[in-house]
Amino acid sequence: MGALRDFVADMLESEGAAIEPVEPDGLEVLASEPLRAAMGWPEFARLGFAATLPVGAIPIGLEGDWLDRFGALLGERGRFAERQLVVAGNIAAPSDPQRLLDRALDLPNAVCRLHDAKPTWTRCLLLAFRYTAISDEKREGLVWLGFNQGTGAVIDGDFLRRLRTHLAGAVDWQVPEPDTRRVAGVAWDAATVTARVERLVEHHVRLDLEPFLNTMRRRLDRDRGRIHAYHDDLRRTAQMKLAALVSASGEKAEADRKRETLRIAAIEREYSAKLDDLRHNYDLRVTVDWVQGLTLFAPVHRYDVLIKRRKGERTMRIDWHPAIRMIEPPPSDWGLGVGRIRLVCDDHLHLTDPSGQAPCPSCSKAWCRACHSAACPRCGREA
Repeated sequence: MGALRDFVADMLESEGAAIEPVEPDGLEVLASEPLRAAMGWPEFARLGFAATLPVGAIPIGLEGDWLDRFGALLGERGRFAERQLVVAGNIAAPSDPQRLLDRALDLPNAVCRLHDAKPTWTRCLLLAFRYTAISDEKREGLVWLGFNQGTGAVIDGDFLRRLRTHLAGAVDWQVPEPDTRRVAGVAWDAATVTARVERLVEHHVRLDLEPFLNTMRRRLDRDRGRIHAYHDDLRRTAQMKLAALVSASGEKAEADRKRETLRIAAIEREYSAKLDDLRHNYDLRVTVDWVQGLTLFAPVHRYDVLIKRRKGERTMRIDWHPAIRMIEPPPSDWGLGVGRIRLVCDDHLHLTDPSGQAPCPSCSKAWCRACHSAACPRCGREA
């Protein structure tokens, strides 16, 4: 819990509290009146962040409502920031850029070659989203995603992890200089960011929730099997009794047949009700909220790549980042933009994910979803 303790210490100091570390893994806090009212602490409080608490300490952890209290205390402060990345000047650009591009970009239906290369600055947008999934159990998590607004590329996977690790290790926080802002270009508007974020957030949340969903499905199958076995046994017993009464005659036999028939109907109603309860219990509700954002002005080595497809050609930009010594994924005009495979359409030379030019399920015509986002141009089937 060292990271949580350091975060709480920094936040309380910014609120005017006096902080003193105490072992094991605790803090002594002399809190101001507004801070005491917000957190519900006495003037002098001792906080504990580990399994073994200091004497008289209030346990602070990720469980409970502590994160909500700290969030309410911070308000909107710290939710968005700008930072200029400082990189040592002795990091040389790759000596064989074409080989680097061949590893970063896979064009099954087109060819590419390096057209130009130059050092410059770019503007990256990094966003954090918190999700909460509630079913028979609760799961919370945090997903990060990012974009290079200078090239349109998605910052994802190992690239994003290495970039965040680098940022966490860099002590100095430098405010972007005016010349850096000018060279990096303008930021995307809100509509563009929203359009790019929605599907990507859903993709990341689904990936992060997959282990949770698999475990939930196993519990659901277990409970459904248990309920079915119990009611099936009751129904089979009632049916056996009813079958034994088929040849019997008389008022008593008729009453017994009616009783068993009603019993079977009651068992079936109860079974249906139990399944409805099970569906309600395992009903999954997921909420996603934006938590934090960072505009990062980063030095890059930019490659202009000429892409040729049949009789047409276009230029694409892709950046190599000296801070982490990695080249980013190629941009995409349609799709999530993850991975290195891109297809090029014939009409407007759009770069898309492979699924962006898949055949139509209705007429089997392959078509570009970036050119025709609403429906198949041949048969009109909605995308």
